[in-house]
Amino acid sequence: MNYQIGIDLGGTQIKTVAVSPDGAELKRGRAHTNDNGLASWRDAVKSQVEALARECGAPQRVGLAAPGLARRDNRAISFMPGRLQGLENFDWGEFLGLETRVFNDAHAALAGEAWLGAAKGREHAFMLTLGTGVGGAILAGGRILQGALGRAGHLGHICLDVDGAPDIVNTPGSLEDLIGDHSVGARSGGRFQSTRDLVRAFESGDAEARTIWLRSIRALGCAIASLINVLDPQIVVLGGGIVAAGASLFEPLHCVLDETEWRPGGQSVEIVPATLGDYAGALGAAKLALK
Repeated sequence: MNYQIGIDLGGTQIKTVAVSPDGAELKRGRAHTNDNGLASWRDAVKSQVEALARECGAPQRVGLAAPGLARRDNRAISFMPGRLQGLENFDWGEFLGLETRVFNDAHAALAGEAWLGAAKGREHAFMLTLGTGVGGAILAGGRILQGALGRAGHLGHICLDVDGAPDIVNTPGSLEDLIGDHSVGARSGGRFQSTRDLVRAFESGDAEARTIWLRSIRALGCAIASLINVLDPQIVVLGGGIVAAGASLFEPLHCVLDETEWRPGGQSVEIVPATLGDYAGALGAAKLALK
């Protein structure tokens, strides 16, 4: 059978999918990562691949998406400190005994959305994943931009406040710190501990929650407007858990963009939620493995 396997390796779960070159899904799998510092999670990945191969036959190729910077030869993740011990520079092709290409997880997610999801048929796009932090990826001329070190697309680390505190990569006043779920406590003076709680209070009419939330949305809108000026996309895709806020996110965001987006000839860029859910990375890895 002519198909490829896509793997999305996360700190909590491993998602796998068997998919044909035309995008037809044959089988999905899921397992706990059990990141216990002993690299035993690698065996869990192998077990998932072997289970798909037993059911569907030997795959044509494997694509694996993981956090961190992908090595230039796409055989391993070159840099991912602090999580998934044993991931850095681990050669997945040798381990699995199959031709395997490795990609950053946000890059793979956008590749999936461009293949089968919200950005299908578009050649110029960028994606922001709004969760604990803020990830991102760029599609330029139909190709995912990796950059010289695999660093391209880390859009959460753009600077929005030159006098702000440095984030985890030393960018002052970053988008990630201004809207990421990890900073809600700091942004609310300890009153809220999650974006979900903040949004619920906003929706209930809480004045303080409204101020905090709309300040975060303004940061996001200004970041998107700035990135539109740099990348000139056809579409912007928003993914991650914060997107579950729905209209409470998108309605004020569109108001900010009405003020800040450069619209030559009155043409605005479409802003849409991701549609592939938590299998976007696995599907995108499968697609990228074919190229």
